[in-house]
Amino acid sequence: MPEKILVTGGGGFLGSTICRQLKDKGYDVVSLSRKSYPNLIQQGITCVEGSILSLSDLETAMKACDGVIHTAARVGMWGPRKEFYETNVQGTENVIKTAQKLKVRRLVYTSSPSVVFSGKDICGANESLAYPKSYLANYPLTKMQAEKLVLANHGEKYLATTAIRPHLIWGPGDPHFVPRLRENAAKLRKVGDLKNKVDVTYIDNAAEAHVLALEELSLESPNGGRTYFVGQEKPIELWKFIDRILDSMDLPPVPGRIPTPVAYFAGFCMEWAYKIAGIKDREPPMTRFVALNLGRSCYFSHLQAKRDFKYKPRVSIEQGLANLRASLKVN
Repeated sequence: MPEKILVTGGGGFLGSTICRQLKDKGYDVVSLSRKSYPNLIQQGITCVEGSILSLSDLETAMKACDGVIHTAARVGMWGPRKEFYETNVQGTENVIKTAQKLKVRRLVYTSSPSVVFSGKDICGANESLAYPKSYLANYPLTKMQAEKLVLANHGEKYLATTAIRPHLIWGPGDPHFVPRLRENAAKLRKVGDLKNKVDVTYIDNAAEAHVLALEELSLESPNGGRTYFVGQEKPIELWKFIDRILDSMDLPPVPGRIPTPVAYFAGFCMEWAYKIAGIKDREPPMTRFVALNLGRSCYFSHLQAKRDFKYKPRVSIEQGLANLRASLKVN
């Protein structure tokens, strides 16, 4: 019988691609999401409707599984800390507890490079980079707390764990980065000196990193209890990349430029105004965290992932952009 793998958040952008890749490799795949997804069912993937905040839902979905890839998360740069904490930290704790109770042997966690972002440039750092002392948003804070939980539980009750940190996932079907660019293209302005470089990760490469990590993972494997940066074959200048994404949508490049300190101050003022007004259901046009992410370099070494589970980006940036353009033309 094929191994059975649960993907939490299996209906999402990353989760659905992981589900497809696992199915293509012959695994028996289960998706746990808040709703059922016909596109997954058509691929022969079992869809369980439920929440990672429910232990009973997790037990139903994880029954008889050999491994779990945990992608479900509360994403965003604004909102009450309680909501981020419940999903990202307590939800992850529930996944760990359920896996240990049901004697699941492997857990791959989707983390984020934002857990080590202090607001300063990061240029080619490896996984030894320490967590910062403070965070400007609840998302990276709670992802860091969850990552620590996952890594601390490696070897507990025979569960092997590892964490993957893909940076800026994009590609056809992207429900976050590309749509937000389209929506805000007319009012977007470039931030910083326009030379800042970042890692980006094409969706198929990000998904394959999780599958490879799962297949390598055991209590004795090199990736057990460790975290990994993954990205493309090279970092890319952020604003040139954004202009190329806009060109894929037949939109003009981003005009103008704002110094990073000015964008940061604007973010501070908008955050203050939203807090005073009690606005929690939508993000400010700019935040301090977003300003620094737009104006700073943020790219990493991927040598550890290449060494420990043979990660190599199969889809290049150029091919990914061609795929994105083709998908946007169809839609």
